[in-house]
Amino acid sequence: MTSRTRRGTRAGVVALVGALALGACSSSLPQAEPEAPPAVAPPVLNAAQSENILTQLGQVLGAADAALDPALLTSRVSGPALAIRTAEYVRATATAGAKVPTALPVTAQSSVVADTTTWPRTQLVITDQPDDLQAQRVLVLRQDSAREPYRLWGWARLGGGVQMPATADTEIGSQPIAPDDGALLLPPADVVTQYADVLTNGDASASAATFAPDFFRATIEGKRAESVASVQVVGTATETYTPVGEPISLSTADGGAVVVAELSTVTTLAISQGSLTLADPFEAALAGRSSVGKNLTRTWTDVLVFYVPPAGSPTTQVQVLAAEHALTAVTGE
Repeated sequence: MTSRTRRGTRAGVVALVGALALGACSSSLPQAEPEAPPAVAPPVLNAAQSENILTQLGQVLGAADAALDPALLTSRVSGPALAIRTAEYVRATATAGAKVPTALPVTAQSSVVADTTTWPRTQLVITDQPDDLQAQRVLVLRQDSAREPYRLWGWARLGGGVQMPATADTEIGSQPIAPDDGALLLPPADVVTQYADVLTNGDASASAATFAPDFFRATIEGKRAESVASVQVVGTATETYTPVGEPISLSTADGGAVVVAELSTVTTLAISQGSLTLADPFEAALAGRSSVGKNLTRTWTDVLVFYVPPAGSPTTQVQVLAAEHALTAVTGE
């Protein structure tokens, strides 16, 4: 082979390699395609996460109830639930175990899960019926921030024969409702305020017709009558009802809302003559004394769950779904 031939052959090989290289550069490499986002974003809790939260709550409640130690509750219990459970431990001790803490099943029959990207976040759990066949509980679980666990904020007993309204499937989640939302029969912030007026003034309240007759109002009126009767010889009894904090509200399937609120009930017995003996060992333990000669004040922590229909609905009254009324403090002099 001559030098010219060798140069020609070499040039052809270089050209071929160059062509192959260019061909390799121009061909498309396979690209990973991301999964399409779901048509509906998932809720903040799935079923497994919710079950895990309830399991951990049950473990904390079990340990604290066994020791009657409220310090063991704080990792998973807060708000009115912590105040009520702490008082129940005082009651259990004062009655030598005759009155045990409220049974709180941690197995969910159904749940209402919030669909939100902000905090605090709320989950409502309707529990199985307790072993003692008392009413089912509505557990209110709240997560205050991304780094905080869900804690039991409150609980309430479902009223007899009461049905919870339909809500969105837990795989979708329910929308949180703002306290001033005007698309409801009443804005959530007004619900507990107007209900407190009904408790205070009864049928004379301007809001009386807004609320359907309910078991909690009947209970309050009965206990108030008992308080009046208990001191009528030595004094007088008055009672006030004050909303605490902002309500928690989640949408229902019909455009209404489930509204959860805290209420503080304060019963004041003014003793005008003689003294009043605290026959209930629980009250005496909370007060730190066995009798009073001037004033006795009982503070009750209430958790209320309402159904509020949408504005323009054929349903024209707010309904109390569940409630808890628990004595949490007693003072006297």
